[in-house]
Amino acid sequence: MPDISLPVVLFLGFIIIQRLGELALAKRNSARLLASGATEFGSSHYPLIVALHTLWIIALVFFGISNSISMPWLAVFLVLQILRVWILANLGERWTTRIIVLDEPLVRVGPFAFLRHPNYVLVVAEIFTAPMVLGLIWVALLFSILNAAVLYIRISVEEKALGHLRSRGV
Repeated sequence: MPDISLPVVLFLGFIIIQRLGELALAKRNSARLLASGATEFGSSHYPLIVALHTLWIIALVFFGISNSISMPWLAVFLVLQILRVWILANLGERWTTRIIVLDEPLVRVGPFAFLRHPNYVLVVAEIFTAPMVLGLIWVALLFSILNAAVLYIRISVEEKALGHLRSRGV
């Protein structure tokens, strides 16, 4: 049996619980947005995103469970969690894991005042950083490449979906 440390279990448990909580929040927000007349775009690639993130978590657990924690990378990961809270706080009930567009002004406060897609910047950083916390550079690199391909599709669809709002300046 591999030597498993409590800090690694806590770290992996945090990621799993966080992602499950985000899925529940996203489901609630998505239903509310759609009920209020919003439109979903890009639903055909959503299973690809779910599969990527699921496989990423499985890789973290399977290959990282007996590793030790890198404190510098953990510090980076913790800073990213502050960014996550900032993003979620500014999007509020608009935050979801899907592309759901309301015919209302775009959020342009908080991190959205500086970046068009701060949540994707966060996800890119997390996909790389979490494996590095466990010393899994190959997982960090592999899933960063896969995530880049998925984000290419995702951001293209989202930009097209938001185009009418951007062109109106809302």
